[in-house]
Amino acid sequence: MCTSLSFKTKSKYFGRNLDLEWEFGNKVAVTPRGYEFALKNGEPFRTKYALIGAAAIEKDYPLYAEAANEKGVAMAALNFPGNAKFFYPKGGALNLAQYELFPYFLGNCASLEEIKRLLVKLNITSIPFLDGIPPSPLHWMFSDGDESIVVEQTESGLHVYNNPVGVMTNNPPFTYHLSNINNYMNLSTRSGANNFSAALDLKAYCGGMGAIGLPGDTSSASRFVRAAFYKWNSVCGDDEKCSVSQFFRILDSVAMINGSTYSLDGQCEKTLYSCCINLDTCTYYCKTYDSCGIFAVRLGEKEKNADALTVYELDKSADWFTLVSN
Repeated sequence: MCTSLSFKTKSKYFGRNLDLEWEFGNKVAVTPRGYEFALKNGEPFRTKYALIGAAAIEKDYPLYAEAANEKGVAMAALNFPGNAKFFYPKGGALNLAQYELFPYFLGNCASLEEIKRLLVKLNITSIPFLDGIPPSPLHWMFSDGDESIVVEQTESGLHVYNNPVGVMTNNPPFTYHLSNINNYMNLSTRSGANNFSAALDLKAYCGGMGAIGLPGDTSSASRFVRAAFYKWNSVCGDDEKCSVSQFFRILDSVAMINGSTYSLDGQCEKTLYSCCINLDTCTYYCKTYDSCGIFAVRLGEKEKNADALTVYELDKSADWFTLVSN
């Protein structure tokens, strides 16, 4: 389970909580310009643009969980079990395996509009990265900081949705979340008003009563509503420290405390890490479950033009805003 969101002050930001029951070796990985990927459809491909994000590295292949490219376009993959459906390759389609979406779209596209044009022909295939390991059931959120979309491929085919909320979680499908949020339209950041009955002298006895009914559990639907409420009512300064701090505060509001949530198969989930990417400067901020400090990796010209992946370990004991690269 996970939560992703876009956010905008003076700069544009994108990030997520990665909630999982096991560690899978993610590192901060920079894929440089001109990096070659052997696509399963046989098409030769090299990245035009560098990208940065958290990835598991397998045989020099970055398997990204989320990333942004040097043009300020970002995407995140979130769990979508029971609904995600991947198909065999189809003639005339843009056939990509699910793990190829990150390098192909972020490595190719300088804008969300370019991505939308490519999505028209997309068919996400069921070809595994390794034999015997089926592809993970995923859906994706794309954002440029101004606009966001959600991509889901189900039994009925590929669906691309505009995302005016700028938030995404997990099951049910995205259309449910857009409908469900209407149930909370009466929530307010102000003290509660007496809408119960004019015949009763009811008064607010503390602040925050206007938001009674805001769901506090860790289910996907509740996290969607809660993240949206805090995002759209956010008040913060527009400098970098205030913006990044506020972004992480919103993610903290939907984070999973170890022991609080068990998956359907009985595994204990927690928020392994939270990240925030400044899409204007391509700076990747991250904090892990075991550290309240935030460390940062900035995508520089050296990394953009390197001959190989540049990889940084997730710093689990970071101090506040420790910059590990320039």
